Amino acid sequence: MNSRFPISLHILTLLHDANGEVVSSDYLAGSININPVLVRKEIINLRKNGFVDSKEGKGGGSFLAKNAADINLGEVYKAVKTSNVLGKNKNEPNPNCPIGMQINQHLDGLRIDAENSLIHSLAKQTLADFASKFR
Repeated sequence: MNSRFPISLHILTLLHDANGEVVSSDYLAGSININPVLVRKEIINLRKNGFVDSKEGKGGGSFLAKNAADINLGEVYKAVKTSNVLGKNKNEPNPNCPIGMQINQHLDGLRIDAENSLIHSLAKQTLADFASKFR
């Protein structure tokens, strides 16, 4: 299971809640209950994708790079996804089997449809929408 999306969404929600204040990776890690190194890894990716910005040095940390209403959850998912929602075969099916010789092409169609449905559903929400659930 890939935990990057929930971790990234947690980070973004905390940064939104901070109202533009700089938030340390230690604080973020404390809320998520993970190692600050993992938080910094996600922050690097979120910064690369334009969702957050950071201030270096003493008193440094991260903050949202744009308004929460302009951060689409579908875009966040695409920025952090590393695997397909339905997974992938680890082995090559038997090419002499009538099912095995065709299974991957049909599974690929299911994967694409499921992934597109998930992204379409997430794209209907912004970070502001999601963060409003915590008020």
